[in-house]
Amino acid sequence: MLLPELAKDYVKKMILRAGGGAKVLLVDSETKQYLSTVCSQSDILKQEVFLVERIDNESLEKLMHMKAVCFLRPSYASLRSLCRHLRDPKFGEYHVFYTNTVRDSYLSDIAQADEQELVKQIHEYYVDYMVLDSNFFSIPSRGSGNSASDEDVSSFLCTPYTDRQDVLGDVDRTVEAIAALLLSLKVRKPSIRYQRSSDVAFQISESLYRLTYCQEEGLFSTQRGSCEPLVLILDRACDPVTPLLTQWTYQAMVHDLLGIRNNRVDLSGKEVVTKVPQDQKQVVLSSQQDEFFKKEMYNNYGDLGIEIKNLVDDFQEASKMNHNIQSIEDMQRFVENYPEFRSKQGNVSKHVTLMTELSRLVEEGQLMTSSELEQEVACNGSLKSSTFW
Repeated sequence: MLLPELAKDYVKKMILRAGGGAKVLLVDSETKQYLSTVCSQSDILKQEVFLVERIDNESLEKLMHMKAVCFLRPSYASLRSLCRHLRDPKFGEYHVFYTNTVRDSYLSDIAQADEQELVKQIHEYYVDYMVLDSNFFSIPSRGSGNSASDEDVSSFLCTPYTDRQDVLGDVDRTVEAIAALLLSLKVRKPSIRYQRSSDVAFQISESLYRLTYCQEEGLFSTQRGSCEPLVLILDRACDPVTPLLTQWTYQAMVHDLLGIRNNRVDLSGKEVVTKVPQDQKQVVLSSQQDEFFKKEMYNNYGDLGIEIKNLVDDFQEASKMNHNIQSIEDMQRFVENYPEFRSKQGNVSKHVTLMTELSRLVEEGQLMTSSELEQEVACNGSLKSSTFW
């Protein structure tokens, strides 16, 4: 099963397990981001979830007729917020689902706070990682829910001078996420291989081995799967050349030149010169929700321009058909197809805006010229300095 399908299935099972009736979904800073990458608002509404709120929001109204589905990381901050809810309940029932294994001391604290016996169930659903694509996930570093540290996600792997205590904390977070991935995929105990020259890669592999083979051996004792999975841990710092080269595929260019965070591109910054429609200041760029992006995300810059032109041409043809209304049947067809037409219009506008801004940045930064030089330096070891000066 692909990661987005697996993630959606977990969320669906979690909400169904709370039973029927009106529900509110309580999330923390990380699970809110996780939810936004795997489910749309309409998907949540279909399961009788009428409200999604942060669990640390102290201004919530009392809605005792609703059930609270708590989707949380097993962190001390979320534990404290949950206990505050239980001491002064805002909802009639609490169904708690953690994204990873929970300490016994946390369960004891919840039991002490739940004097009114409002907690109906507590489960561990192993989704302690951020699903971004069918075969790609990321691991937020500690505290990445705060805006001040948004740029520091997973940067410890390639930062040469970092406080050791911070590194150890991020190592623990990485190990927890990898372990959760293995448990959610229900595979056998993994073979673990790591890059010998990297101290961080060694720490991650050593901690992962202790967790899977010693501390939580019972959790990883499943016999499912015919082959043993391989976890290969590499340090990004081992390849200093590739990050310095200009990338020319659609997804990579957007990531390098505009920035993608949790499948979202922010076009509201002052550095964005292209005129952006008000409803597209922040756009979703996900292969799970955008068929054009799924098809073209690895396409190169030159071919991408042709494909976007074809996308615009197809939309113009559809637009002409919608304007040619001469009968009641034409009106009925237009009304039926209008939501799809609006969705296609937004999608076309999004990709045209992105392509326009990318083209501007390529021209202003003279990236064609610099990329040619980068390729010569990277691929031709016999070049002399006099070649460029």
